[in-house]
Amino acid sequence: MSGTRVPFLQPFLETRKLRRTGFCPAFLGGGLLGALVPAVNMAVRAESFTSQSGSPFRILMDANWQLMAQLNIFLVVCGACILYHTEYADNGIQKARSLPMRPLCLFLGKLTILAVSCLLPLCIEALSLLLCRAHWFSDSAGAGRQLLAGLAFELVLLLPTAAAMLFLSSMCQNMWISLGAGVILVFFSSMLPQGSAAVALMPFASPYRMLHQFSGREALWMCALCLGEVLLFCAAERIYHNIRRCFS
Repeated sequence: MSGTRVPFLQPFLETRKLRRTGFCPAFLGGGLLGALVPAVNMAVRAESFTSQSGSPFRILMDANWQLMAQLNIFLVVCGACILYHTEYADNGIQKARSLPMRPLCLFLGKLTILAVSCLLPLCIEALSLLLCRAHWFSDSAGAGRQLLAGLAFELVLLLPTAAAMLFLSSMCQNMWISLGAGVILVFFSSMLPQGSAAVALMPFASPYRMLHQFSGREALWMCALCLGEVLLFCAAERIYHNIRRCFS
């Protein structure tokens, strides 16, 4: 296999390593758990939400997204740890270095898998929000368009978290170290003031933000900055491996 083909095949090669790891059941179960948040919240306190004025989608997001976003961040943390645990288990990372493949391609392949996997819980949660809106709110105009826009926005905001967690996992041979560090970062970011613009750009804090909190231009800037953060973590991964190669 030529080295030029490896970057394009890397995401497909990474999926073969996820067998019997619990990666897919974790994202499916996490998505179902996140979908239960608005359903249970509306079933218990429906009158307090239906009596509010404004967009039903905004009411549902304001009431439930903080907890749903935290569950999604935990899924990203666990998923990143699993992805690199498959490399360090049984000295797999040493075997990978003997292949015609750059370490950055390995990182990008795992980032692609993690980003695509985030779509599963986000789609399940969006479906739950749509069903809650149809059942408890009479105004359903433009619901599909709002959900698609919100889904795409939240996926982009999760990408810096995925890149940051993968970078952390790539440095830790012991999965429990990266998992513990990720959990600490999740709780630390949840305690920061969400109204600050600087906090909104932090990888573990940006997924708490919602599309309706920004104007159209601000949302585009937010997406661009998040994609820029992903590029920074990719550059940091390459620099880290170059330094590690000098001392190994």
